[in-house]
Amino acid sequence: MHAAPRRTAVTALLCAAFALGATACGPSSEDAKPAGPFGELSGSQIVDKAFAATKGAKALSVDIDEREAAEPIEAYLSLDAQGRCTGTLTTGTTSTVELIRPDHRNVYLRFDEASLREQVEGEDPETQEAMLKELRGRWVKGSASDPDNKDLLELCDLKQLLGGFEQGASGIVKGAETAVGGKKALALTEPGDGGESSTVYVATEGTPYVLRIVTKGGEDPGTITFSKYGKPVGAKAPAAKDVVETD
Repeated sequence: MHAAPRRTAVTALLCAAFALGATACGPSSEDAKPAGPFGELSGSQIVDKAFAATKGAKALSVDIDEREAAEPIEAYLSLDAQGRCTGTLTTGTTSTVELIRPDHRNVYLRFDEASLREQVEGEDPETQEAMLKELRGRWVKGSASDPDNKDLLELCDLKQLLGGFEQGASGIVKGAETAVGGKKALALTEPGDGGESSTVYVATEGTPYVLRIVTKGGEDPGTITFSKYGKPVGAKAPAAKDVVETD
């Protein structure tokens, strides 16, 4: 029993967004350096500073809305540096998996009806009904090291989420000051090929965290929003009566 989410689109979205940090991406022109909330820092320097701060966060929440036409993906997860994680992942229009990882060892997954039916495909009708009856509304306990859970749990790992970012980009343009989730932010945009672009919104007050990344155009448009920096992650193991252990 495993979540088996299709992360291809999520991975593509993250890679497209984090191409902002890839030296090979974007034009090689010098960044403009107008005055603003970050003074004379260039767009590249601000983005480097923001991702460094975000990588160092002790806890945060991430909201992924990937609009790839074949299989849209939505995810909302809260995670911390101690490995705790909780949230949901929806693929397509109906298939949703809830996740709790209270520590580095264990993971608990709860499947909605559409996800459950995907899990029991290939079984005979009698076995399917028996499994559905046992699993509806209950959490399936598994190992966090199980390869079947790897793709899903990568969304719970801040280092994995931000692993595609490299310092030293050029061509990142400072945009307007705006607000994201009620917090003041500066927009920084890197134009891409074929009308594609990625914009990072960086907090201008307090720690310069990344607040949002918006990718437009291309094959994998979408939005990643970061919030609740430093907030405790309530990832507690479910009650034993609500848990099913499977091989």
